[in-house]
Amino acid sequence: MDPSATEYLLTEAEKQTFNRDGYLVIKNAIEPALHQRLIEVIDRVDTRERKPEHGNRLLSITDVIQEDDAMVNLIDNPRVFPKLLSILGWNIYLYHSHLDITPSDNVHDQPWSVAWHQDSMRVNDEIESNPRPRLSVKIGYYLTDVSGPNHGNTLLLPGSHLDNRLDCPSDGISNPDGTIALCVDPGDAVILDRRVWHTRSPNTSGFSRKVIWYGYAYRWMQPKDEMTVTHLYHKLSPVQRQILGGGTSANSVYDPKPEDTPLKSWLEQYAPQLATDSPHGKSDARPPAGGQRGTNIGRM
Repeated sequence: MDPSATEYLLTEAEKQTFNRDGYLVIKNAIEPALHQRLIEVIDRVDTRERKPEHGNRLLSITDVIQEDDAMVNLIDNPRVFPKLLSILGWNIYLYHSHLDITPSDNVHDQPWSVAWHQDSMRVNDEIESNPRPRLSVKIGYYLTDVSGPNHGNTLLLPGSHLDNRLDCPSDGISNPDGTIALCVDPGDAVILDRRVWHTRSPNTSGFSRKVIWYGYAYRWMQPKDEMTVTHLYHKLSPVQRQILGGGTSANSVYDPKPEDTPLKSWLEQYAPQLATDSPHGKSDARPPAGGQRGTNIGRM
């Protein structure tokens, strides 16, 4: 990444908003030429993948990095990606990618009573803490106008990432109190904590909703889709190779060497305050050679 990307590191105000609400809107997140090219990529995929039986239903396609160089350019988008380094730290990679196309006038063509949910499925059944750990964050790049309601908006409940349970009306139609429709302009991005409770809504705007979603997680988490990207490695920068899963060994995700995590080296040079081994401000004491780790009485 270019050193100028430090201009887009998470500010203290943004950090407070994200920690409180579980999401953050980034205005003008995509450079105009890239924005137009991404729309062309999505339209090409839609033409190729949409079958007659799909009608006007939402089309969601995973493993999309390989579709075009424009998709690769987005993985470390300097206007947004640096903000993740204050949220997840430097031992991260892209474990999931998908694009969503929601045509208009599909209210009767598709059921919209989708359950409110947190992302990551079995993670929410098999990790017992409350709240559950963040583990991953998604960035949604909105290519079309979703600035008003009824545009196929994501519905979400701000602050709900801090609670494992959500009380919903029992009629299966109404939404929880405090629900908002996420409204954004073309070219905006949304950084979303995977734990935020959310669902989808119909699009009656007259225009298709087109969004690219990239999911970032710690390198020791399994990918969520095929992530067919190794054939791209030869033309990537070291940081991009890390983001797309490169590493020297299986164990490097737990005990990385400098060559496994060039993101850390970049931070050491340009934003040393974020190059810490403990991105969440917790102590990561290591025993001295030949010694034993100290006892932390009362530390849970």
